[in-house]
Amino acid sequence: MRGFFRRLSPDQTVSRLDVQYGLGWLIRYGMFIQAMETLTIGAFLVAYALHLGASNLQIGILAAIPHLAQFSQFLGIYLVERIRKRRLIAVVAGMIARPMLLIMAAAAFLPDPHAALLVVIGGFLLRYLFGAVMGVGWNAWIPDIVPAGKRGRFFARRQVLMTLVGMALSLLAAALVDFWGVYWPDTKILAYAVLLTAAFLFGAGSVYCLSRVPEERMPDPAVRLSLRELLARPFRDGNFRSLLLFLGSWNFAVNLAAPFFTVYMLTRLGLDLTVVTAFAVVSQLANVLVLRQWGAIIDRFSSKSVLSVCAPLFILCIFAWTFTTFPEKHVLTLPLLAVIHVLMGIATAGVTVGSTSIALKLAPKGEGAAYLSANSLLNSAAAGAAPMIGGAFADFFAKREFSLNLEWKTPDSDMLLPALSLRHWDFFFVFATVVGIYAIHRLSLVREVGEVAERIVIGEFLLGTRRALRNMSSVAGLRNLTEFPFESLRRARRRTRLRAERARRAAQPDDASGGQSQDSGAPPIP
Repeated sequence: MRGFFRRLSPDQTVSRLDVQYGLGWLIRYGMFIQAMETLTIGAFLVAYALHLGASNLQIGILAAIPHLAQFSQFLGIYLVERIRKRRLIAVVAGMIARPMLLIMAAAAFLPDPHAALLVVIGGFLLRYLFGAVMGVGWNAWIPDIVPAGKRGRFFARRQVLMTLVGMALSLLAAALVDFWGVYWPDTKILAYAVLLTAAFLFGAGSVYCLSRVPEERMPDPAVRLSLRELLARPFRDGNFRSLLLFLGSWNFAVNLAAPFFTVYMLTRLGLDLTVVTAFAVVSQLANVLVLRQWGAIIDRFSSKSVLSVCAPLFILCIFAWTFTTFPEKHVLTLPLLAVIHVLMGIATAGVTVGSTSIALKLAPKGEGAAYLSANSLLNSAAAGAAPMIGGAFADFFAKREFSLNLEWKTPDSDMLLPALSLRHWDFFFVFATVVGIYAIHRLSLVREVGEVAERIVIGEFLLGTRRALRNMSSVAGLRNLTEFPFESLRRARRRTRLRAERARRAAQPDDASGGQSQDSGAPPIP
């Protein structure tokens, strides 16, 4: 056990070679995390809960838990400031959080659906309580590893790979659930237990990957501040406070509507889980195709410039959901859903990379734990309150309807055309749109070096899109395809050289000490 803690302690030195080594493990960590999250949240969690007879309020509670559990970051901040071993804190918290997925899987074998649902909610809560502590260690640690000038492109590339993993796994998982339901309908719930067990294995792999990332020693603080003082600093920073208000209102708007998209499609539109998942994959595909473009634009200009384009687009997509029923499902419902998911994928890519990069950029060096945790706590409060409010008022709005009609009268006829019809979840889409407009106003007050007008960002994005399409449909595209295996070989050889160099450097202390083993401070070679 002592060796375990020593191995996870900060490294004596972290070189550029160590950073390159760590970035590779960060990408693997993200892919394992994406696999775990794909199988445990979103459509699969909602379908599992509905199978157990969950109410709208309980669906809202499940959607709120990942956000409200972030308040356990207070414990994480305290541990980081006192122990000052971020990798150790993150790995140990992850080792406690991941087995909760097995508890959620075991709930499928309980005879009482109500008791099983309570076990699922309890396991889900514990998983995210410890996951939030893990997140504090991550937030305080990662800015030291990812170079500032490459964060946009790095996180974009990482998100591309994560999205590809999520797309493939979500389709396979949805097919498994529907296949199980066709051939063994009486035991369909066991399909969700299989998915959660697989999610546990992916989660365990993510913890292992995180343990291989190097960690610099945290500098000793000049003055030890109380937890209250640490969390108060971000709010006293005027520019960062503007960012907090934007991200808080943004997360409230998004989570007032987004958690119920799946419920809306499964219940009101009557779509199969496979169709719902296919739409999610369409959104993810659009997301992955533009992620690198947004990352490059962020590195060239600023994160705010990308957010100023993508945030309004996402809010427009939320409002467009109200037209998928008119007032009921119509012939254009599925095509409209496809367009909405494509545009949401494009917008989500920019918002995800932009919000991550701008928070890292505006947080002062050495104070990342406090600034990013304050950001996470405020966002979590907003994002957690929104779906609970939605779930609590779902039944109220289920009995309300608002319509706008256009009427044309002639001496011989009377024509009535529906212009707008709001029922049940439509009200939440409209409310989210209003809050989203306010969030966009708050974004305009944030100041970031390098920000440019929205038209320049759109021009750069369209130029990059045309270039990508030209490469895909021309001789240049064929050339890229033929170069692909050679590029992969080149990267593989580079990784081999990095590992060999690390092994040589790790062996040097042993030679200098007459063969006695010493701790070099570098992670072992995989």
